[in-house]
Amino acid sequence: MAGKKIIAICQSGGDFVTNKDGSLSYNGGEAYAIDIDEQSKLSDFKSEIADMFNFSSANMSIKYFLPGNKKTLITISKDKDLQRMLNFVGESSTVDVFVVSEEATAPNFSNMPASRSSRTTVSEAVVPVVAPVNAAVGINDDDIDQLDMEMPNETPLDCLPINMIDGRHRKAAQVWENTITGVDQRFNSFNEFREALHKYSIAHGFAYRYKKNDSHRVTVKCKAQGCPWRIYASRLSTTQLICIKRMNTTHTCEGAAVKAGYRATKGWVGSIIKEKLKASPNYRPKDIADDIKREYGIQLNYSQAWRAKEIAREQLQGSFKEAYNLLPFFCEKIKETNPGSIVTFNTKDDSSFHRLFVSFHASITGFLQGCRPLIFLDSTTLNSKYQGMLLAATAADAEDGIFPVAFAVVDEENEDNWTWFLRELKSAVSTSSQLTFVADFQNGLKRALADVFDKCYHSYCLRHLADKLNRDLKGQFSHEARRFMIKDFYTAARAPRHEGFQCAAESIKSISPEAYDWVIQSEPEHWANAFFGGARYNHMISSFGEEFYCWVSEAREFPITQMIDVLRGKMMESIYKRRVDSSRWMTTLTPSNEEKLQKETAMARSLQVLLTEGSIFEVRGECVEGTFVEVVDIDNWDCSCKGWQLTGLPCCHAIAVFECIGRSSYDYCSRYFTTESFRLTYSESIHPVPNVDRPIEDESLEIAVTVTPPTKRPPGRPKKKQEPIDLIKRQLQCSKCKGLGHNKKTCKEP
Repeated sequence: MAGKKIIAICQSGGDFVTNKDGSLSYNGGEAYAIDIDEQSKLSDFKSEIADMFNFSSANMSIKYFLPGNKKTLITISKDKDLQRMLNFVGESSTVDVFVVSEEATAPNFSNMPASRSSRTTVSEAVVPVVAPVNAAVGINDDDIDQLDMEMPNETPLDCLPINMIDGRHRKAAQVWENTITGVDQRFNSFNEFREALHKYSIAHGFAYRYKKNDSHRVTVKCKAQGCPWRIYASRLSTTQLICIKRMNTTHTCEGAAVKAGYRATKGWVGSIIKEKLKASPNYRPKDIADDIKREYGIQLNYSQAWRAKEIAREQLQGSFKEAYNLLPFFCEKIKETNPGSIVTFNTKDDSSFHRLFVSFHASITGFLQGCRPLIFLDSTTLNSKYQGMLLAATAADAEDGIFPVAFAVVDEENEDNWTWFLRELKSAVSTSSQLTFVADFQNGLKRALADVFDKCYHSYCLRHLADKLNRDLKGQFSHEARRFMIKDFYTAARAPRHEGFQCAAESIKSISPEAYDWVIQSEPEHWANAFFGGARYNHMISSFGEEFYCWVSEAREFPITQMIDVLRGKMMESIYKRRVDSSRWMTTLTPSNEEKLQKETAMARSLQVLLTEGSIFEVRGECVEGTFVEVVDIDNWDCSCKGWQLTGLPCCHAIAVFECIGRSSYDYCSRYFTTESFRLTYSESIHPVPNVDRPIEDESLEIAVTVTPPTKRPPGRPKKKQEPIDLIKRQLQCSKCKGLGHNKKTCKEP
């Protein structure tokens, strides 16, 4: 588009409005058209815009939307950005440009320290937002005696400077001009009076100090030295009402003390975002800061937005600390409303929380009556205030749907906590069947399983194992070489027979004998189909229960009692839904297993069965490689292809035999795949637990144990558990020396 001119439609003075789909639209303001081309310079463009809108080019921000994306504004800050905009526009002859004036005066910082020794503090103001009267903005009346004459709200977010972007923020404050009307005005509480005063000061543009601030009276004066404005309120005699007794409405300071900027508290900002956080629990601090800047003109950094979010969350969800203290009550309530459930918790010597185990009666009964003796063990990080880990034992129903059996909240993932969890699990699902566990072999889990379930089968999670192989090979081999070895590793694991395993292992050996030795020494009897002795029904990774972990991710930022109750609610809904769904099934097997059986039956029609005496049959057929022969033993439910043993459903070779001798394939399907087993899995219900966060006061209820939050919280942002991945990231390779881990520019070879 060399030489082509674009008309930039420059708009300013309006407002961005967020639509229902999240896109932005611009309303109001003025618009001018300016011609630009590839030769245009940003400085010239800004100068022309400044002349049109009559403001300084040094304090303006120019933004535009990418084609087809109305949700993200792109900022133009240098000549290259301007040229990019022209390239993005393509063949269009116009582009919408939005101009924002960022003129702002210097922030006003108070010289008075907000400490307990100051005895007098500046009130904190914020740009207007209509908050409910009982919002947690000021202090409660009961706290007055303790706070004496401290800050009426809470500690400020650092001495936060706030710039008014334009007049519309000031106009919004006009709705608060009459929150204080004068002498004889009455309020229901001191908290309500302080909030009204806060709004009044914002609307009239001044800061104030508390001279007296207790449970009987409040005296406030203008912060500006020498200004006579003052107000006094106290309790109305013989009532609980608060009344303004004296007020001098004259200001000689003209609000100069706060014209340059405002200050805000985390509690006040929290009250602003509370409703939005309630609708969007995953409201990110970055988005909070962006929204507050755009809507109210307040500049927050990340940590300030994060603290405000914590305050808002506590207002919505209750205290994290109190939730731990409610654990004894909560555990008793679960056992009372769901008889037969196992709920236990441990505390440390200092009464701080250590771990909590939960297994509902419906989960225990459903697993024992209808699920395969197969359990998946995995863990996930909790991002709550006190962090921790959630350990989970899940099973698979007849439709291969997730069925949570038990879970626990622990302070960290280690051998001691896994051992404790498995002991509690063993007491919950005591069964004569030999269990198979699909689980990681690290973090003490290997030893814990061997100690608690000494006769179980432990299938190493294939994904964790492949991830370890990839890490151990990194730095030794190129990306392509590692990709082939990982692919061959999965082939070896899934191979049903010894020769298939050995063939895949030899492919690894052809690339690296060291990698081959690693595979052979990694205990294939715990992960390869050709050697594994347990029944895992083709399930080879421990993160089978992704749906359950999605529930956890939705609730893991809640206080502990609410998080457990959210999981209980999700499980309750899942049980009910699947019970209703299965009531309409008319087949012997569940729908997905019926479909698998019919597919194998169709393949069996082309096979030839050679009849013999006894229960062993020879089955012949044709494939791409030529003629094949399989041996089927119907008495032992065995086929030489190993498909029957691995899946629990008859393979096409076995079905060919059944049809030849006149037997039903359904008689040779695992009972765990029947509709009856599915219904037994979901025959019991999980019941609601009332008053989880606010127990009814009951003098007869005595909680002997006091539980406090965990005493040790790791510093910094909670670390997410890295899930192992099948894909391998490409490693940097030098084009000069062909070495790994660096590029040509940093190569040290001469």
